[in-house]
Amino acid sequence: MKHRIKYILGIGLLLSSLGNLSVLAQVRVGVGVGRNDTPAAATDDLLNYASPKDYEIAGLTVTGTRYLDPNSLVSLAGLKVGDKIRIPGEAVGSSVRKLMESGLLDNVELFATNAAEGKVALMFRVQERPRLYRVSFMGVKKGEQDQLKDKIKLNLGKIVTNTITKNTQLAVRKFFVDKGYLNTKVKITTIPDSARNNATMRVLVDKGQKVKIAKINFDGRTEVDESAVRLKMKGTKEMRFGRLFSPSKFVPKKYEEDKQKLIEYYNKLGYRDAAIEHDTVINNGGNTITLNIKLDEGRKYYYRNIDFSGNYLYKTERLREVLGVAKGDVYNPEDLEKKLNGNPGQDLSSLYMDDGYLYYNAQPIEKTIDGDSIDLEIRIYEGKQASINRIVLNGNTKTSDHVVMRSIRTLPGQKFSKTNLIRTQRELATLGYFDPEKIGITPVPQNDGTVDIEYTVEEKPSDQIELSGGWGGYVGFVGTLGLTFNNFSARNIPNMSAWRPLPAGDGQRVQLRFQANGRQYQVYSLSFTEPWLGGRKPNALSFSASHTVYQTFFDPTNPASYYQPLRGQTPSGSYQNTAFTVGLGRQLKVPDDYFSLSNSITYQRYNLNNLDIFQIGYNNGISNNLTLNTTLARNSIDNPQFPRSGSSFSLSGTFTPPWSAFKGTSEASSPEDRYKLVEYHKWMFDASWFQTIFGKLVLSTRAHMGFLGSYNRRTDIGPFERFVLGGSGLAGQGQFALAQDIIGLRGYDDRSVYTADYDRNTTAQERSRGGVVYNKFVAEVRYPVSLNPSATIFVLGFLEAGNNWGSYKQYNPFDLKRSVGFGARIFMPAFGLIGIDYGYGFDKIPGVKDKASGQFHFTIGQQFR
Repeated sequence: MKHRIKYILGIGLLLSSLGNLSVLAQVRVGVGVGRNDTPAAATDDLLNYASPKDYEIAGLTVTGTRYLDPNSLVSLAGLKVGDKIRIPGEAVGSSVRKLMESGLLDNVELFATNAAEGKVALMFRVQERPRLYRVSFMGVKKGEQDQLKDKIKLNLGKIVTNTITKNTQLAVRKFFVDKGYLNTKVKITTIPDSARNNATMRVLVDKGQKVKIAKINFDGRTEVDESAVRLKMKGTKEMRFGRLFSPSKFVPKKYEEDKQKLIEYYNKLGYRDAAIEHDTVINNGGNTITLNIKLDEGRKYYYRNIDFSGNYLYKTERLREVLGVAKGDVYNPEDLEKKLNGNPGQDLSSLYMDDGYLYYNAQPIEKTIDGDSIDLEIRIYEGKQASINRIVLNGNTKTSDHVVMRSIRTLPGQKFSKTNLIRTQRELATLGYFDPEKIGITPVPQNDGTVDIEYTVEEKPSDQIELSGGWGGYVGFVGTLGLTFNNFSARNIPNMSAWRPLPAGDGQRVQLRFQANGRQYQVYSLSFTEPWLGGRKPNALSFSASHTVYQTFFDPTNPASYYQPLRGQTPSGSYQNTAFTVGLGRQLKVPDDYFSLSNSITYQRYNLNNLDIFQIGYNNGISNNLTLNTTLARNSIDNPQFPRSGSSFSLSGTFTPPWSAFKGTSEASSPEDRYKLVEYHKWMFDASWFQTIFGKLVLSTRAHMGFLGSYNRRTDIGPFERFVLGGSGLAGQGQFALAQDIIGLRGYDDRSVYTADYDRNTTAQERSRGGVVYNKFVAEVRYPVSLNPSATIFVLGFLEAGNNWGSYKQYNPFDLKRSVGFGARIFMPAFGLIGIDYGYGFDKIPGVKDKASGQFHFTIGQQFR
C-alpha cells in the first residue's frame, strides 16, 4: 500500500531559533498514515536528532493566503526547489523566521507533505495578519477626528502590525501634547473580524486638561533685561489675566524652539558663549507647571581685526567697505552672515556673483579670541566666471513662453548675476499670472563652465468677474457686470482652438463693465492694454472708452417727489458723459529700471439737460474736457497681493489747455459759456512703503496728496475733478458721473470730510461739490492669514488722518481728521480685493459729526488710496 505521509517539522528546533518573536509560529513534527501504517517508526525515521538527514527539496507550496502572493512568500522564505537541506536543521527554522519577521503573517506552519528517496516536498500553511477596515476615535471632537485622520494618514486595507499600532498611539498623543494637553493618554484596541480577515482600530483618547505655565524663573540672567528675555519666549508664556493672543499653555515643541531662539538672541547681542546650563519642568500638581531655566550668559564680545584671504579680484579695503563691519562693533554672527550672503544687491556675495562668479564662497573663521575681542579671517574662494548657457521654463501651461521670457533678467550669453535672479523672481511675481510663493529658481552648473537657469512657476487664476443684481426701492433693477481678462491674447482671436474659454497667454488686458441702477444711472466701459507694444520693449499702449447716463424723475424743487420711473416716462433732468483715453507708457533706465513714465490724452464730453449736478447753477450745456496726463512712477514692491518689502511712488500731473488765455471769458459769463471748455491743472502724489517687522508681520505706511488749480486769477477753480473725502472711498450712485476723485477716510461718513473755513459749519452743497486740495496719511500693520493664491487673506490694524479743503486760504496740512481701527482684506483672483474695516473717528466735523464715533466700511477693488 502507498503511504500518504504528512510530516510536521520540528517545534523544538523552531522555539530555539525564533527567540523573542511576539507571535508563535509552529514547526511541528508528526505523521499521518494509512490504516495499516506504523506511525512511531515513520516519525523516528525522519526526525532522528542524533542523526539528521539531508534532503533535496522536490516541491514548495503555500496555503492559507487570501491577499498575498504565494510565490512571493516562497521567495521571502529563502528556499527554492532543488536546494539541499538538512532535517532537522537550521534551514527549516530560518525559513519560518524570515516569514514571521516580514510582519505580514500572524502564524506560519511548515509541513513535509511527501518524503521518499532523499527528496522532500514542503508546504507552508500561513495565516495572514488582518487588514485595516476602519479607524474609530473615542473621546475627541469631530473636528479633532478629522485633523487626526489627516495627520496620521492610516490607509484602509493596510496590514495591521504592532509597529503601526504603536506609531499611531505615539502620533495621537503627540498631536494633543502639541496643543497643550501634556497628560494625554491613548489606548488602542484592535478588534479582528476573522470571517473577512480585517480589523477595526479603536483609538480611545483621554486628553485631560491643558497644562499651563504658572511661572517661568530665569537664573543667571544679569546682563540682558528680563523683559527682553521673556519677549523672546514667544510660544512659552506665563499665566496672566487678559492674555489672549499668546496663550500660556505648555507645548514641549515650542518650548524647545524658544530656548534656541533665546540663545540666538544672546548671540546677536555679542554673547557668543551664551548657553542654557539646564532647565527643569516642575509639575505643580493639577494642571500647571513651573519652568526653571539656568542661564550662562558668558561675556560680551567685539570685533577687533577683520582680515581677508583668497581675494584676488577685489582689494581688502573694498571688501571691508562692502562688508560694513568695523573694529569695535558688537560680535553678531547672524548679522555677519547677512552681510556676507543674505542681502541681495548689497552683501559681499552680490559683489562677486553679480559679476559672474557663481562659485564664490566666503567662510568666516574665528582666528583669535583675546579677552572680549575676536579676530576674524574671512576666507574667500572666488572660482571662475560663469556665463548663462540656456533658460529653462517649467509650469507655464497657459502663459506663452515669450511673455515669461521678456520679464526674465538673466539671458543666455550674459554673465551670471545673483541680483538679476532676485529681480527676475520679483518681475514674475508682479505679472499676476503665477503664484508668488511657488516661483522656483535653480542654477544648474554645466561642465563647460556655463550655467543653465531653470525657472519653475505655477499658474494661478488671474481673470476677474464682478456680478451683482437686485431689485430695490424706487430705482428698480440694480446690477453690475464686470469682466477683466488679465492674460488675454488678441492675436489668437481668429484661432478658435485657442478659445478656452477665451484666447489667453499673451499678457494683454481687456476689461468690460456695465452698471445700472434702473433707468436712472447706467455706465458702459471698455479698456484694452498691450504691455509690450511691438514685443521688444516694455512700452504699454492702452485705450479706453466709457459712456455714462444719469437721469432724474422728480421735481428738482421738491426732492420728496422722488419715485420709480414708469415705462415711457420722460426724465425731468439728465446728464451724459462720454470719454475716450489713449495712453503710452514705458520703462525707464535712469535713475533705475523700477521707474516708469506714462503719458495719456483724454477727451470727455459732458452733456447737462435741466440738471444741476455741480450745484452751481449750471443746469444746461455741453462741456468739453481735453487733458494731457503725465505720470512718473517707481514701483519696487515684491508682491502685488501682499507686499512685504519695497515701495511705490507716483507723481502725476493732468493739464487742460489754458483756454482762458485765448478767449475773453469772465466771471460774469454764464456757466454755459464759462465751462464750455473745461480748464484746470491737477497734481497727485501717492507713496507707499512696506517693511517686514518680524516674521510675517508687515508695516505699511502711505501718503496721498492732491492739488487742483487754475491757470490765472481771472478764472476760478471749476467744479470738475475735485476731491471728496471720507468713508470707504467707493463711488455711490451717480458719483462716478460727477467727475470727482472719491477718497476714503475710515471712521467718517462717505463724502463728509470737508473744511471751508474755521468759523462756520460746512453745507451739504459744499461737501457734495468737493475740495481743491486734500492730504491723507496712513500707517497699517498687516498679518497674513492665508497666502494661497486662490484666496489671499490678511488682517490689519490702522492709524489714519486726512482732510479736504475747499480753498487754499484754509489749507493747513496739520489740521487733520484722525481715526484708528482694524479690518481684513481678501484677494480672490475672480473678484479682486474685498475688504471690511471698523474705523473710529476721533475728530468732530461741524454740521456733520458732533462727537467721536465708529463705523464699519466695506471696500472692493481698492489697494492703496
